[in-house]
Amino acid sequence: MEQTQTTAERQSTGRRGERYKAAKPGLREYWYPVMTVASLRRKKMAAQTVAGEKILFVFDKGKCFAVHDQCPHRLVPLSVGRVEFPCHVTCEYHGWTFDLASGRLVAALTDGPDSPVTGKVCIKTFPVEVRAGLVFVWIGSGKPVPVEDDVPAELLDPRARIMTLIRRPIGDWRYAAENGFDEAHGKMLHRSSWWVFFRGVAAWNTTEIKPSPDGIWLSRTQHKVQLRDNFPGLGWWPRHRFWQKGAGKSRATLGGTDHMIDVRLPGILRVKQPGRAKWTHYEWYVPSDDERYLYVCLAVAWPKTPIGAATWWLRYWSYILWIHHYGFNGQDLQMVRLMPESQPVRLFRPDESISSWRKLVEENARGSSTAGSGELRTAG
Repeated sequence: MEQTQTTAERQSTGRRGERYKAAKPGLREYWYPVMTVASLRRKKMAAQTVAGEKILFVFDKGKCFAVHDQCPHRLVPLSVGRVEFPCHVTCEYHGWTFDLASGRLVAALTDGPDSPVTGKVCIKTFPVEVRAGLVFVWIGSGKPVPVEDDVPAELLDPRARIMTLIRRPIGDWRYAAENGFDEAHGKMLHRSSWWVFFRGVAAWNTTEIKPSPDGIWLSRTQHKVQLRDNFPGLGWWPRHRFWQKGAGKSRATLGGTDHMIDVRLPGILRVKQPGRAKWTHYEWYVPSDDERYLYVCLAVAWPKTPIGAATWWLRYWSYILWIHHYGFNGQDLQMVRLMPESQPVRLFRPDESISSWRKLVEENARGSSTAGSGELRTAG
């Protein structure tokens, strides 16, 4: 019997999906976080690939610089060089020396002070800013927007206490973003995580996806959480575990919207932790190269007192880092690396979250004539 495609399936495989497919190398007209400023200050120099651009980051004289990580003489990476002079980088091979602010070649050390090549060569520089303890770089060809436009406003609050973990896993940044906002995977994949050992993980949800009041985020809100249910011909699922919240209740239902999940361009996830946790989880999916992406994880709290700040520090380092960032989120990284370069063959109702994210990229990302004014719309 021939099967017909749903509206969501036609949208995901039609022409409207071409821009999303083309976004694999990354959305370029955005600011991206690449490392903590503390790590760059400690290392002085660090290389990173962002959306296919090989970039050298240098911290010197209290400033951050970003330049193309390749000497134009013999194409040797400048990241194996050194800072021989303040705010300049010198190639390790032949001593070509570049001004980090302008990218201009100011000396060829092994050709003497009067080298005729001086001033005739320039390497590409990238705008760089520091916010929320992170180094942000702009790789777009257009005029950079204020970096604050691409950083969630609450992270700029002076009270924010930000714990950061940055990894470079295998996978496609788009699929990592899809996984983060995906409605259904947590109910299966994360069921074995220690992070939810004492919680009742839902069997299915009733969910609403719509733009946030500020028009920046696409929000997924749970209106009903069905902990257990009876599946015809199979029986009750999930299994009864007496130690978990809601255990023993037939068709147990939890309500509330305190566990909201939001996504925004160019690929930022925000998960408000439920109940009395009083912290929020953030993820940036930063395109790197054809095989990898940067996974920038933040755990953020806004304590009002020094004791609260100390307590938050202790909570993060004693269990949140290990059980959530490495354990819980590590399960996501394993799934993303297994996803092939293909669209889903069949979709089901929870995939509205993925369709909505793809539509957001298609219609609202910067750098395209099809981009909207910034107003977010859900997939229909």
